[in-house]
Amino acid sequence: MPTRSFNRVNGFRPRRFLYKSSQTRRRRNLPGRSQRGENIDPAKFINKAIMPETADCFVPEHKFQDFKIDQRLINAVTARGYKLPTPIQDQVIPRAVEGFDIVGIANTGTGKTAAFLLPLIDKIINDRKEKILIIAPTRELAIQIDQEFKFFAKGMGIFSVCCVGGMGIGRQISDLRRSYSAIIGTPGRIKDLIGRGKISLLGFKTIVLDEADRMLDMGFINDTRFIMSGISRERQVLFFSATISNEIERIIREFLRNPVRISVKTRETAETIEQDVIKIEGGRSKLEVLNDLLSREEFNKVLIFGRTKYGVERLSKTLSNSGFKADSIHGNKNHSQRQKALNLFKGNQITILVATDVAARGLDIADVSHVINYDVPATYDDYIHRIGRTGRLDKKGVALTFID
Repeated sequence: MPTRSFNRVNGFRPRRFLYKSSQTRRRRNLPGRSQRGENIDPAKFINKAIMPETADCFVPEHKFQDFKIDQRLINAVTARGYKLPTPIQDQVIPRAVEGFDIVGIANTGTGKTAAFLLPLIDKIINDRKEKILIIAPTRELAIQIDQEFKFFAKGMGIFSVCCVGGMGIGRQISDLRRSYSAIIGTPGRIKDLIGRGKISLLGFKTIVLDEADRMLDMGFINDTRFIMSGISRERQVLFFSATISNEIERIIREFLRNPVRISVKTRETAETIEQDVIKIEGGRSKLEVLNDLLSREEFNKVLIFGRTKYGVERLSKTLSNSGFKADSIHGNKNHSQRQKALNLFKGNQITILVATDVAARGLDIADVSHVINYDVPATYDDYIHRIGRTGRLDKKGVALTFID
């Protein structure tokens, strides 16, 4: 890989990619324009990382011991590796304990899941009749939240049921016949189970909408409205997103009552992510450049995003045939295949995961060294979520975007 492709090596100037008119963009196959979606200024793919030692150091207002939650939860979160609350945890937990509706806006990878699970499990501890509903846009994220719930609630006699599409519904129906305190799932499957009479929303007075903007993007808003209409008006709603729009603001006004707004975003992307572009030039192919990058020692755990299911699968097989330990996640794979690939990547049994945007939201994968946008994302919001898989919890990450 020629070093000239890197901004920090050859003094890349973003303005070289700025064109005067949308008409000019349409006439050329320009960098920054995906084959679907918006035009994205390539300069937005370039940002220097600011590591904690050089950035303003966050000092939380609270320690975990200060929160009015059960000591067993404090012990569990300490065992999880948290020493001090993250900014979102520091602000959300005390207000959630007090029963406020909350709108939480935070970069992904900031400990958001624990921010809502800890106060809500404490709510169940204090009232065993309490039932919690947590809705996430993708099965992978819902499963991850369910795993976190089980970790924090271990040994307390508090149980959850995970209800997601792509898995056999029979097992979920069976689990719903047992005693549970929380349902965690995707909107479509939850609505289906309500329609079958297997879930009654009576008794649910607390609901979490996680990655709410993604639910809007994926067309789940009507399913979510259906679910919300069945829950008591006397309810607590916790609403989380890494991005916010006018449509999301309308949903907030529709679903929440006088919410406390908590935003801990300092910029659109995490400060710990070094962002740059790779310009494909000199007659080289994207695949050649990618192979050169992946052969470098520092590219030790890499998440590669492509545009299409077919393209992602083909790239994964090509990399495997080249000797890399690679697998893929996309919509043409069934649930067990996607979970297997994800678990292999999390467990470092493979070092490269090639994915569509199904893996861009919410997934917590430790120590991803690099995110590579092999195909330019459709929107800048998609870019934010893709690169949020690296640079998590104050660890440095690198995000590279290929520009033809």
